Amino acid sequence: MKVLVVGSGGREHAIAKKFKESDLVESVYVTPGNPGMVRDGIQTISISELDNEKLVKFAQSQNINLTFVGPETALMNGIVDAFEVAGLRIFGPKKAAAEIEGSKDFAKSIMTKYGVPTASYATFESLTMAIDYIRTQGAPIVIKADGLAAGKGVTVAMDMETAEEALTDIFEDGFGKVVIEEYLDGEEFSLFSFVHEGHIYPMPIAQDHKRVFDGDKGANTGGMGAYSPVLHIDQKYIDEALEKVVKPTVAGLISEDKSFTGVLYAGLILTKTREVKNIEFNARFGDPETQVILPRLTSDLAAAIDAILDGREPELTWLESSVTLGIVIASDGYPASSTRGIILPKIPDDLNVYYASVSENDGQLVSNGGRVYLVAETGADVASTQASLYGKLDLLDNKGMFYRHDIGSKGLN
Repeated sequence: MKVLVVGSGGREHAIAKKFKESDLVESVYVTPGNPGMVRDGIQTISISELDNEKLVKFAQSQNINLTFVGPETALMNGIVDAFEVAGLRIFGPKKAAAEIEGSKDFAKSIMTKYGVPTASYATFESLTMAIDYIRTQGAPIVIKADGLAAGKGVTVAMDMETAEEALTDIFEDGFGKVVIEEYLDGEEFSLFSFVHEGHIYPMPIAQDHKRVFDGDKGANTGGMGAYSPVLHIDQKYIDEALEKVVKPTVAGLISEDKSFTGVLYAGLILTKTREVKNIEFNARFGDPETQVILPRLTSDLAAAIDAILDGREPELTWLESSVTLGIVIASDGYPASSTRGIILPKIPDDLNVYYASVSENDGQLVSNGGRVYLVAETGADVASTQASLYGKLDLLDNKGMFYRHDIGSKGLN
């Protein structure tokens, strides 16, 4: 089997590495990929993830048996629709179904219509009306750009000044619509599921760390680290999320003639009143959660996706004990800015690394954006894994870059 992974970041690096472990897979290509992936024997092809015509032609010319889509931008650009028209096998939602991520307003309307527990909300296309609304509601309040924003289009405003600034920025950035939500207080967790034709195969939950600095301080980011599983979230709440959030949404999309195939992410919160509510959906794997969930998969990913697309029951087995923890190393200034050209340290062989925003200069990997790379490790528990991973990471020369020092600490409670 030949596999094509579409995308260029750490998420795609993790997906490609997992496919490469399969005895069924003879070669793995990533488009466009990054130079760090090549060090794991992954073939990168310089085709934009948004160039559907060239991607289709490449898949046809190389007799690709399966394509797996990483980023939301490609999904919203209709890559699955284009591949299916060409008769090519691909795992991901069509553009219409990917709207569950592409439009916050659409996602909220689906949740409301099909009884999915979520925060109350209102949608506005006018800055003036939006500001009037938040002044009546007060802070804290959540402001969301209605569209793709690379995981950074959400502002949890604890005061009115921050809320008004967020609204102004959203409309100045060209978003024509904003979703304003009730603030929910509690503990967040991520539930990913493989989905096809109404069949749902959930994965172990993970917990992402969105804020840029220790203690969940600072701006929202695409994610500064994650760990899986989250043992202090009781299984009954995971079951509740599956029954009340994931299942009705998948069934609802079918009813709307937007049947979902691919990886569905439910961004959940266990509120202070012990209710499970959904914050948002994504139409694909998350980054950095993928880098801590897929290493826990002990069965064959290629065989599983093949079975799911065929309508057969997949074999999906996961590590039963231990914890996998991943830490993002970002360039100074992230998320407001990023620094390019920083020489990356040599990563020792005992560190599992996933490269994201990197390029190559004279044979050396250098930074090429905000989140540069992630290191991950699996250990007996959160405390020992933290100690081991941070001990190794702190020895590296990450000048010009930074990372949080508390990834996974909620799991110590």
